Amino acid sequence: MENLIYFWKPIVEIAILWFIIYHIMLFFEGTRALFVVRGIIILLVAFFLFQRLNFQVLDWLMTKLFAISVIAGLVIFHPEIRQGLARLGQRHIFGPPIKEEEIDYILNQVTKAVEQLAKDKIGAIVAIENNDPLTVYTESGIIIDSRVSSELIQTVFTPHSLLHDGAMIVQHGRVMAAGCILPLSQKQELSRTYGTRHRAALGLSEETDALVIVVSEERQDISLIYHGRLEKDLNREDLLPKCKEIINPKKKKRHE
Repeated sequence: MENLIYFWKPIVEIAILWFIIYHIMLFFEGTRALFVVRGIIILLVAFFLFQRLNFQVLDWLMTKLFAISVIAGLVIFHPEIRQGLARLGQRHIFGPPIKEEEIDYILNQVTKAVEQLAKDKIGAIVAIENNDPLTVYTESGIIIDSRVSSELIQTVFTPHSLLHDGAMIVQHGRVMAAGCILPLSQKQELSRTYGTRHRAALGLSEETDALVIVVSEERQDISLIYHGRLEKDLNREDLLPKCKEIINPKKKKRHE
């Protein structure tokens, strides 16, 4: 019996360790801090090997380096840690999924609104939550919590409206907030013809899997941004099927 316990104990410990590491990686998925987490894991593996091999000098150096790196990571990546905590605490594990018919309605209303806004030369950003929760960003705006409608979207982005400067966020199938502040992308290769709206949309798409639609008031065009990729000069006939392909409840079920 003791031999059996001795045999299974390291296997259980390794399984628990890999489970923890996997969820830490999920915790920081889509953020810059993911690379730091990978670095810390490499340091931990090296630290363990040096201890086992009894390399005293290297063991001492790794101990000091690991302590400094953890403190530095907490300070430098505070926003990413906050985002990860919000994501961890708000996974929709037990929440009822949005029905396909409701998603079709939402996307139809959003694409109808942005098409009209483009014709009227009115700029806009509409971010639609996918799998990653956007609560961190809705907190930066004004809560609306209303049913999605083309008329509401157009009204919010009317020039001189108090909310037209920020982004609108569609969350849980509803217009949750407007006037929201999004993180700006630091991509250097982005053309200078794109302004703050496109940089903000790219920034959000780099940190989450949100679907972001941008209307340019200068060029009167519509752009679709997802996972850091930008597709420009879209009309509603092109935009709607692309949105449905990304936000598809059947695809979500296969990935969950």
